Amino acid sequence: MRKPIRRLLTIFAAAAVALPAALAAPASAAPAPTVVAEERVDARTLDLTVDSPAIGQKANVRLLLPDGWDNRPSGKTWPVLLMLGGCCWSDGDGHESWVQKTDIETYPELRKVIVVQPIGGKAGYFSNWKQAGGPRWEDFHLDEVLPLVEKNYGGGKKRAIAGLSMGGFGALSYAGRRPGMFAAAASYSGTVHTQLFMLGPSSVQAVLIGQGLDPNGLWGDPVKDEKTWAAHNPAELTDNLRKIPVYLSSGNGEAGPLDAPGTGFDVKEKTIEGMSQLVATKLLLSGGKVQTSFYGEGTHAWPYYGRELKNSLPMLMGALGV
Repeated sequence: MRKPIRRLLTIFAAAAVALPAALAAPASAAPAPTVVAEERVDARTLDLTVDSPAIGQKANVRLLLPDGWDNRPSGKTWPVLLMLGGCCWSDGDGHESWVQKTDIETYPELRKVIVVQPIGGKAGYFSNWKQAGGPRWEDFHLDEVLPLVEKNYGGGKKRAIAGLSMGGFGALSYAGRRPGMFAAAASYSGTVHTQLFMLGPSSVQAVLIGQGLDPNGLWGDPVKDEKTWAAHNPAELTDNLRKIPVYLSSGNGEAGPLDAPGTGFDVKEKTIEGMSQLVATKLLLSGGKVQTSFYGEGTHAWPYYGRELKNSLPMLMGALGV
């Protein structure tokens, strides 16, 4: 009996020595995002390529620079406007969409801030995917891109966020999920109520299926994983959103003044109008600071997004102190 007891005592003694050493050993640091390339497109446009652990790929980010950026003194910073694009751009060109499709470079207000325009994937939905090994878009945008802009490119701690369509969802979802991070948020024809009866879940999952993605890979099953869906849904985040100015805009789906001749009725935009009106009402009833632009005739199209961005700039810039 003594030999087995001695053997056990030896094992326990070795474990007692090893355990504190194991506890003291530093955990391996998570890989950090890095800027692997820069391209100066023109006097005010700087494109970055970020090697992102969060999404497991190299990703593009476009910065629209403020006046005086090249000659900034040490420590000089500018407020940041994070601009999110819509769905179904290829992974490479989403960062160019706002500049290509609107005239934001001509807006004088945007010469006083750094406009950050990252890719969002074909249908990333500005979320860390529930699916094992899925992309972590929220981490990429908020925990990788923004800190890199602040560390290396003059970004300050005053931030606002805006987006169109899927990006309108992202703007309000991010602002609601990260209270205190953004001073204001704006949605232009955004899918801001992803649990609206059956319309919300079906519209989200139809987009995912259309891009060849697992419809349950994003937030799980809409019924079984209802809490995960709600945790990203702007309509369920109004307790946080009511603390900041929010801009909501949408058309009613009928062809409007900015549509091409022969444009038909847009069911998607009509659905989005209903979503946006419900969220606006919920915010107003809770004492939120809401500015709305439900402008009637208009479809889900770029000319309206650019116009609404321009109309929302006084609110966004005011929140940034510009």
